[in-house]
Amino acid sequence: MVHAPVDWRSRFREEIPRDFARLHRLVAADDHDRSLRLLITETTPRAAVHNACVRLGAAAVEEEVRDATEVVERIDALYGRAQAPEVEAGDEALAELLDHADLDLLSVAGKAPLVRLVDGLIFEAVQRGASDVHVQPMVDRTLVRLRVDGMLAASRELPRAAAAGIVARVKVMGRMDIAEHRLPQDGRATVRVGDRPVDLRISTIPTSRGERAVLRLLHREEGPAEISELGMPQEVHERVLMLSRRAHGMILVTGPTGSGKTTTLYAILRHIAAPGVNVMTIEDPIEQDLSQGLEGGGAISQSQTNDRKGVTFATGLRHILRQDPDVVMVGEIRDGDTARIAVQASLTGHLVLSTLHTNDAAGALIRLVDLGIQPYLVSSALLAVMAQRLVRCMHRKCDGKGCAECQASGFLGRRGLFELLIVDDRMRGLLARNAEVDVLRRTAVAAGMRTLTDEAQRLVDLGETTRAEALRVVEGLA
Repeated sequence: MVHAPVDWRSRFREEIPRDFARLHRLVAADDHDRSLRLLITETTPRAAVHNACVRLGAAAVEEEVRDATEVVERIDALYGRAQAPEVEAGDEALAELLDHADLDLLSVAGKAPLVRLVDGLIFEAVQRGASDVHVQPMVDRTLVRLRVDGMLAASRELPRAAAAGIVARVKVMGRMDIAEHRLPQDGRATVRVGDRPVDLRISTIPTSRGERAVLRLLHREEGPAEISELGMPQEVHERVLMLSRRAHGMILVTGPTGSGKTTTLYAILRHIAAPGVNVMTIEDPIEQDLSQGLEGGGAISQSQTNDRKGVTFATGLRHILRQDPDVVMVGEIRDGDTARIAVQASLTGHLVLSTLHTNDAAGALIRLVDLGIQPYLVSSALLAVMAQRLVRCMHRKCDGKGCAECQASGFLGRRGLFELLIVDDRMRGLLARNAEVDVLRRTAVAAGMRTLTDEAQRLVDLGETTRAEALRVVEGLA
């Protein structure tokens, strides 16, 4: 039986969105044959090729690697010089247009161009391992940037008019008020890449150039990490395990935003969770479902703050303490009220875990005093403070020179730097006497604490990262 040749170019244009083709740099060749021939580049993801073949129903495919400029020109020639979709409909009409769209990013059937554009932005972020997508209106364009390994880099530039439509779409996804353009809003959504769920935390805010949006990506299926997966030095790892078995007291994790504090606390909670332990949290927001991956019958109850309904960290913590908890995690100690309740809980039979924003471990001790906690209470409650940072690792395959796989950055992935201060009897005595932070730091170092600077220098010496990258995240390198 002779099969008629297939017009793969026409089928490609009908089945594959232009944004998908342009993002991943792939297009069907001009052939009319039974088998599909795809023109791709060196950076075209294998998953994109596979998904295109499935969508096209191609039993066999031949791939040819071409220059990226040539592939893009062929894509534009096939689809025409497509413009970003204009948004002229009113808020209600636009919401109706954008709502009820399939949230599978690989599905394109029946989706409006604007929906496909937003899907493409999120899909690119997932493929590149980004933690955030920034959509920012500018004077003459819309700038889309991705945060990968902690660094923000431009992804693409779109026409100025695209910003309003993109923000409208993400508002619909997050069940936010599409008609409200003057106030900041927050929302949540879940999309899928095939059968892989990705949770989104969506934030919009008005600016002088229009509304901008940031989407944070949370990969639900990964579940909380094990403590052993965090890359702690062996001595720090063993001490954290020992501290997590204590029946009461407080453990603090400190560092700037994006330094992995919540990941560390989640790993500790996962280790603690057991059938005979009541573990509860109050968070803002809940970043991962801690029921994922728990073994042996352990269970963790997670609660979220809601300022509009009066549920703050302090009020939420008060209610949790009426639930007979053994272990409590407070997402962040931001004020004196929360600090006071957390300290009292740690002194009355509960193990309390929380975070603070301080530069190093010793600074957390003084910060609690600044929040109004008496030094003798701080010394009695605290078991330990761990400061941490995330430093980018050199990409071994290209020796840090930059390649397509690492997006020409020379780095791929990150690992933690950890500084663990144990509050021992000598430290408690100094705290009770209102010692200065420099005295506390020197005492901890004399007792064996390795500082963030020490750990950063160790990774530089091992060739795991560069001196410039280490200096970016910590100070004081030799």
